[in-house]
Amino acid sequence: MRALLALVMLALGSFRAPAQTRPSEVPKSSPAAATSDSAAQIAKEIAQRRSEGDTHLPDADQFTLGDRTISPGTRVDGPIAVAKGNLDVYGTVDGDVVVLGGNLRVHTGGRIIGDAWAAGGSVLIDGGVVEGQKRAVAISRPAIPAPKPHEPLSTWESAKLVIGWFALLMIIGLGVMVFADTNLDGVVVALERGFARSFWVGIAGQLALLPGLFALCVALACTVVGLLLVPFGIVVYIIAAAGVITLGFLAVARLAGGAITSEHGATSPRGVNLRALVSGLVIFLGIWMVAALFAWSPIAGAILRAIAIALTWVAATLGLGAALISRAGTKRAGNAAQRSSADEFAWQTPTPVSGVAASRRAVSSSR
Repeated sequence: MRALLALVMLALGSFRAPAQTRPSEVPKSSPAAATSDSAAQIAKEIAQRRSEGDTHLPDADQFTLGDRTISPGTRVDGPIAVAKGNLDVYGTVDGDVVVLGGNLRVHTGGRIIGDAWAAGGSVLIDGGVVEGQKRAVAISRPAIPAPKPHEPLSTWESAKLVIGWFALLMIIGLGVMVFADTNLDGVVVALERGFARSFWVGIAGQLALLPGLFALCVALACTVVGLLLVPFGIVVYIIAAAGVITLGFLAVARLAGGAITSEHGATSPRGVNLRALVSGLVIFLGIWMVAALFAWSPIAGAILRAIAIALTWVAATLGLGAALISRAGTKRAGNAAQRSSADEFAWQTPTPVSGVAASRRAVSSSR
């Protein structure tokens, strides 16, 4: 029995001994061996950095994955290498310390007797001491390819763009002549009565486009229902402005085309107007076609494009001014004269037999 009791006491003493032993370092996460993929990735990065001049890096098998802590009052022989984690030093490291993909923090009471190096992180001295060199290097990320510069359009692409615009304006012009021919006539009349006035009114209209949109939004926002209609109002305003500008430009094109065409062979006034409209569009878009044909020459192409832009802007400004003066072709200067002429003969009373009866005209009582 005494022998058995002695054996039990000896066994208990042997179990207590490891429990009383204080580990020299306590890692936050178990420094298990890296998986094959992680080890291969670390080895690849180490080889890349060694080729760039960082020859002091230890081998990949000396790295531990995850966070690690050097406890206070302990002394660990270096080098210490940590990958994909942070290293906190409270004790003493006798050698170099390398952290790959994390931060190295040397706390109060911590000491590194060697160099401290962090790749993809920082070396933070929080009351501790690093006797060697301190170095922090950012991990190079794969470069994002810069967007390719916009290449200028080729000659054929520029020509196709001009042809497309010509077709679009022709379709719009035909629609205007079918459904709003009288409005187009009114804008043309306003142009004929004053180019200078139309030009300055057009400039004023261009300057008032944005303030007008802002005033519309403010007016709609005054009420709850109007606030909900603000997006709809913006869309309608933009469409209306584009429509007025297009109507004015078509009027300028028709007026310019009418100056170089004749009425010979036309069967109706609408046919004459259609011929003038097509000729005017050919004139303006022909200028753009010439600029497109010189797209291969940077200097000549830029000069011709500038001329085309200037002429198109002048035409659009004239058209906008005439459209504003004529209220999109609904106001004509001859309406007042027609109404006064009709009022002049309104006192006559037509009869079915003799035409107009010689009734007495009303005169002023002052006579």
